Amino acid sequence: MRSRKNGDLEILHRGRVASTLRGGDAEAFRAEIDALDPAEAQQWMARVTGNYKRGNERLASQHPRNRR
Repeated sequence: MRSRKNGDLEILHRGRVASTLRGGDAEAFRAEIDALDPAEAQQWMARVTGNYKRGNERLASQHPRNRR
């Protein structure tokens, strides 16, 4: 994850930009990530970048962490 001077937030995957968040989305994401442990933060970044649904949606939706 990398912050830019203008407030944008870049989410990186293997050194390349996977997604860029701007404005309120970046602020909300930053607030959410600060409260999570590294494993949960990784899950959250996968959801934000759209790289989440890979066939385990039914099991993942039943997990307590995902009942927000």
